[in-house]
Amino acid sequence: MAASAYVYLNFMGNTEEAFEFYRSVIGGEFSGLMRFEDTPHGKELPEADRNKIMHIGLPMGAGTMIMGTDALESMGQTLTFGNNNYICLGPESLEEAEHLFNGLSAGGKIEQQLEKMFWGDYFASFTDKFGVSWMVNYNDKQ
Repeated sequence: MAASAYVYLNFMGNTEEAFEFYRSVIGGEFSGLMRFEDTPHGKELPEADRNKIMHIGLPMGAGTMIMGTDALESMGQTLTFGNNNYICLGPESLEEAEHLFNGLSAGGKIEQQLEKMFWGDYFASFTDKFGVSWMVNYNDKQ
């Protein structure tokens, strides 16, 4: 059994922009930032790909982290965005839920506004401006 679970996101060349946006809303500092130029074969890549993100992490507290990379066509990688992955955030207050929802959904597509649901929690779902799907679920009876 794993002690922690992480969400790993792949982007088509805009990982750094996406993670700067996530950090501006969530806060914290990046961990494990590595560019393709820092790898043993980085100099063999096209110049345009060398500065792209090979790996980046953004800790979110309590053993939770989102990580990401740029998928490079020059390395034979392709990327198809789908609706089968969400990052589900469990904030500790309604104010934090509102902050996360308002910040991360800016410029994206809202599926469900943040509101009290029939099961008793405040819930929202949306796709951010980078194509990543998110859920915010706050239980005020914790």
